Amino acid sequence: MRLNILLIGAAMLLTAGHVSAQDIDCQNPKTQSDMTSCEVARHDAADKALNEQYKKTRAAMVAIDKDLDGDMKGAEKALVKAQRAWIDYRDAQCDAFGFQARGGTMEPMLVAGCLAEETDKRTKELKELEETMGN
Repeated sequence: MRLNILLIGAAMLLTAGHVSAQDIDCQNPKTQSDMTSCEVARHDAADKALNEQYKKTRAAMVAIDKDLDGDMKGAEKALVKAQRAWIDYRDAQCDAFGFQARGGTMEPMLVAGCLAEETDKRTKELKELEETMGN
């Protein structure tokens, strides 16, 4: 919950200044606001890639289930359960990570960067899972 509040706050700061990460040189951000904007944009891109990969992996799990009989099915259900647990883990991990700069202007940047990193890792895991399913 706190994580969502931080990200909403960061998004409001961006909107208030009418600045997007596209308007900032994210290779060389100059201000804390710029750094936060870049990390939020990085997380947004990572989240989009995750969602695309999740759809592919879920489809692979559905295909596995189609080839199994009765009580052997459950690949898709296991993936959904794992993904929900991962989201809870990611949010809690990144909330904890933000405590390095608790209450400071760096906190939203740290949280957004953590979200991007964890999301990239999960996307890779999902891709590997899909590939092992034979698709």
